[in-house]
Amino acid sequence: MSATLAEKILARACGQATVRAGEILTARLDLLMMHDSGGPRRVAGRLEKLGASVWDKDKVVVVSDHFVPAVDMESADILALTRNWARKAGVTHYDMLGICHVVLQENGHVQPGMFCVGGDSHSPSGGAFGAFMVGMGATDITGALVTGEVWLRVPQTTRIQIDGQLADGVSAKDIMLMLCAQHGMGNEGQVFEFGGSAIAALPMHERLTLCNMAAELGAETGIVEPDATTLAALEAAGKPFTGDISQWRSDADAAYAAVHRYNAADITPYVAAPHSPANSRPVAEHAGVRVDQAYIGACTGAKLEDLRMAARALAGRKVAKGTRLLIAPASVAMTNQAAAEGTLATLTAAGAILLPSGCGACAGMGAGMLSAGEVCISTTARNFKGRMGSAQADVYLASPYSVAAAAVAGHIIDPRDLLGESA
Repeated sequence: MSATLAEKILARACGQATVRAGEILTARLDLLMMHDSGGPRRVAGRLEKLGASVWDKDKVVVVSDHFVPAVDMESADILALTRNWARKAGVTHYDMLGICHVVLQENGHVQPGMFCVGGDSHSPSGGAFGAFMVGMGATDITGALVTGEVWLRVPQTTRIQIDGQLADGVSAKDIMLMLCAQHGMGNEGQVFEFGGSAIAALPMHERLTLCNMAAELGAETGIVEPDATTLAALEAAGKPFTGDISQWRSDADAAYAAVHRYNAADITPYVAAPHSPANSRPVAEHAGVRVDQAYIGACTGAKLEDLRMAARALAGRKVAKGTRLLIAPASVAMTNQAAAEGTLATLTAAGAILLPSGCGACAGMGAGMLSAGEVCISTTARNFKGRMGSAQADVYLASPYSVAAAAVAGHIIDPRDLLGESA
């Protein structure tokens, strides 16, 4: 029987030949990830009450990324608890090395065909590697830690087919903001499968952005069929894939809930107005909006490719007077790479202020919080009221190109206006 990629992965995880959308099944986990905010501080006490331990320490990864570095006693205590629990449990722990969704991929933990869960809503990032990865709350994570299993309803798959070539200045973030505008945030019970020649041409960092923001569509997860780009990324991470990736793709006659086709050349830069990613419109509709702060950070906007985009718009220019540009690279490794190749120097020469790697202002923690009445344009995935500080602040979402361009102009502009001219 024909099947989608998601159905094939879930069939293997459930120990069945096939599965179909709507079935409720129990699946075995290949990987469980949790971070300092929703991890040990939420589950340690529950495990102790149950007298239970981790089902398989080799399949659990903990990442400290939300409260880093500690800015008060509460965050210091949370980080200490996380470190102590991870050490006693014997699980892999990445401490202050970057955002969980990025650190997982940098170290090759997520591989094609795997079934994974994460204690964070943006865990669908793992789908960029041809895996099925979903986010879960602390209660479900506790159960999964003990049993190594979760129950689920097999979702339907919606195919997003994008062919052709993206125009200069258009990125995966623009694709996702466009999709949020068109499809809204109410796509529960669906997997968004991204494919087509334009998707195949994207580097892994951009595929991570696509799958990550499946959460903003309200979907269960996002997924991209693995290919040579996937294999190269895993090789670079030191965890080469030893299986056959040809089995991890949807059949030609697979049954999709819907197929939406796009010409990549027709996609333009998008910006989401407060207070929802679904409030996205072409950048021209927001042109002229004053910006107090420009923030390049988070799992959707501060990877190495994102930093390079920002550097292109900032090269030879200065941040506008009265506007502050904050940059929090997604990982320490990416900070090092950006420094080695000169990208970091371009950013700081323009007036950008470098912040530690971590979730920071995106999660309403650490440096970069907004005051009442302030306007921020950000590469983060969400702009819900109060998420980055005051509920009276306004946050616009955009690509690294658009955020950097706004920082230079002091207001929202089409980033292609800068990319098309010399500084």
